[in-house]
Amino acid sequence: MTRANRSASPTFQYCAEMVRKLREARGWSQEELGRRAGYTGAAISALETLKQPPTEVMLAKLDQVFFDGQGIFTLAGKFLALDHLPSFFKDYALIEQDALTISSYQPFTMDGVFQTEQYARAIIGGAYPALTEEEINAYVNGRLARAALFDRKNPIPHIDLILEEAVLRRQFGTREAMALQLLHLLELSKRPNVCVQILRMDQGQTGEHAGVDGPMKLLEKSDHKQVVYLEVQRRGLLISQPEEVSEMAQRHMMLRAQALNRYESRNFIEKVAAEWQ
Repeated sequence: MTRANRSASPTFQYCAEMVRKLREARGWSQEELGRRAGYTGAAISALETLKQPPTEVMLAKLDQVFFDGQGIFTLAGKFLALDHLPSFFKDYALIEQDALTISSYQPFTMDGVFQTEQYARAIIGGAYPALTEEEINAYVNGRLARAALFDRKNPIPHIDLILEEAVLRRQFGTREAMALQLLHLLELSKRPNVCVQILRMDQGQTGEHAGVDGPMKLLEKSDHKQVVYLEVQRRGLLISQPEEVSEMAQRHMMLRAQALNRYESRNFIEKVAAEWQ
């Protein structure tokens, strides 16, 4: 068994074995299945031998070939997407995939779903204890894959992000990487379902700052129930008790009131991006 075999996730192994059994039950070669699905025989072999996990597109095509598009393989893609995420984060990520609304407050670093590859690689690569290059690549890919959320159609999610000004000014990677990150943030902020607000560093001069207890995320799930996600020192906590969720929601509402509005925030992001260039 190869190293790739040993490190493959249970979901990946299940998909590969299912494809092999379905193919063999029909008497097809890997080349024949590839032809029917629009891939080479080598691509099917890479999947079945656990050398290359399937993409969402491949899963959809395999669904069409074997199940007339009923979504059997496509459902597996939801769990394959978790393979490149830290274990403490996976419960949150499952909820995020289908969330109706996501309201995030981040005082230290850019929210992961808004990160560019260079910014994400700088943060993940600087983690302690140190990660291997393989782990860094996997976590970067997992983080970038979450950005598919912005293009989800059914339903379209509403995403609110409140960032401390310090996030725009704290350097991760090169100056060019920071400029690109802020320009990426600026473009995302112009989407009709995205609202980005900046909380200036002078907020708190009068003692009023609703974010002193740290970062948080509020999510409305697909069943319209609300949860809060807190994360510290690579530990994640999901809170669903209504009274606790209400407390966090009130805090987030005050943060929105204390931050620049979305149009002022865009101008400010553009200004700081120019300073990095």
